[in-house]
Amino acid sequence: MDKMRFALIAHDNKKADMVAFVSKRLDFFNSDAVDIVTTGTTGKKVEHAGIDRVSTVQSGPLGGDAEIAAMVVRGEITGVIFMRDPLDKHPHDVDISMLMRLCDVHDIPLATNYSTASILIKWYRSKYKI
Repeated sequence: MDKMRFALIAHDNKKADMVAFVSKRLDFFNSDAVDIVTTGTTGKKVEHAGIDRVSTVQSGPLGGDAEIAAMVVRGEITGVIFMRDPLDKHPHDVDISMLMRLCDVHDIPLATNYSTASILIKWYRSKYKI
C-alpha cells in the first residue's frame, strides 16, 4: 500500500467540527500509512487536536485551496475533507469551486461535511485495515 495523503480544510465556522472529527479518529490520522496536508489555520487546530504530522499550505484566502487543487491535479492527494460553511460568503469562492471541480475531474473523493467525511474515513480504514 502506498501512503495515503488527505487534505483537511475547514472554514472558520467549521473548524470546531474538524477538530471534533479528527479527535475521534486520531489512530487513523496518526497512522504511518497516512499523511495530512492542511490549509493555514486548520493545520494549527488539528495539530492541537493531536495529529502528529501536519504539512500546511497557505490559508484559503491566500491561495491554500489553489495549492491543494494543484496537488490533486498532480495525483498527490488521496482524498479531501473540506468542512465548508455553505451559509457564508467567502472571498475565495472561485478557488473553492476550482478545488471541488478538480476533485471531480480527477476522481478524488471529496467530503464536505461531517457525515460524508465519516463515511470516507470509515471506507479507507476498512480497505487498508487501519
